[in-house]
Amino acid sequence: MGRGQRLGLFAGSGVGKSVLLGMMARYTQADVIVVGLIGERGREVKEFIENILGEEGLARSVVVAAPADTSPLLRLQGAAYATAIAEYFRDSGKHVLLIMDSLTRYAMAQREISLAIGEPPATKGYPPSVFAKLPQLVERAGNGNQNSGSITAFYTVLAEGDDQNDPIADSARAILDGHIVLSRRLAESGHYPAIDIEASISRVMTSVVPQQQTNLARLFKSLYSRYQRSHDLISVGAYVAGTDPELDRAIRLYPSLEKFLLQNMFQHENFADSLAKLSRLFESEGIR
Repeated sequence: MGRGQRLGLFAGSGVGKSVLLGMMARYTQADVIVVGLIGERGREVKEFIENILGEEGLARSVVVAAPADTSPLLRLQGAAYATAIAEYFRDSGKHVLLIMDSLTRYAMAQREISLAIGEPPATKGYPPSVFAKLPQLVERAGNGNQNSGSITAFYTVLAEGDDQNDPIADSARAILDGHIVLSRRLAESGHYPAIDIEASISRVMTSVVPQQQTNLARLFKSLYSRYQRSHDLISVGAYVAGTDPELDRAIRLYPSLEKFLLQNMFQHENFADSLAKLSRLFESEGIR
């Protein structure tokens, strides 16, 4: 994650999206946090502020809420207002974390307005103006001029029925600088945060981290993916050790790989410690 990057958080309902956003808000090193709660249930607003954000996160946060029972115009304005507040702090030289929950509800509000004024639906009921509005909002985040601050933004995208090919999800992937996918399968198995590292990607990673970290991350992903692809064979005892040296190494390291990906919602991990733990994972294999 680079400063000024815009990432999408793709998730269905009930897979730990709000908790993950709260963890980001509590533990970020950003100067200011701006949270836009757009089109969510009214009950979730109070819950997010009091339980998930907490006193620690709220102390440096601005929260803009336009719940589901407000008019579509207010929901559009809520998203624009939250972005404008983030822009103000960025232009004041601050580094801002902008959390927008959710981009999908923003698109739905625009759809309601467009259909009401007679614009014909095009893609799965969404008029063309919806897809024109999304980049206009998202492109406002990012780095400012040389002497100003930055807006690092997370936009949540609701995958209806866990469908990652929903038109809004598809459009968001094209205009954002990467995406984090939350998996219902992982959430149901008690794996939190339920981030599917195989489906998640950052377009700027190679530009903002050392080459050693890039190499270790690729190796981690390769071994983790290798184990997942052969999970059924391993579970039923059909795989014979020694057949595939790379898979043998993945099986040997898998408990450590999975443990590395788990994090309690009140557990704080800083960047340097995480990188050191990642390096230690492969020391037994003679890789540094």
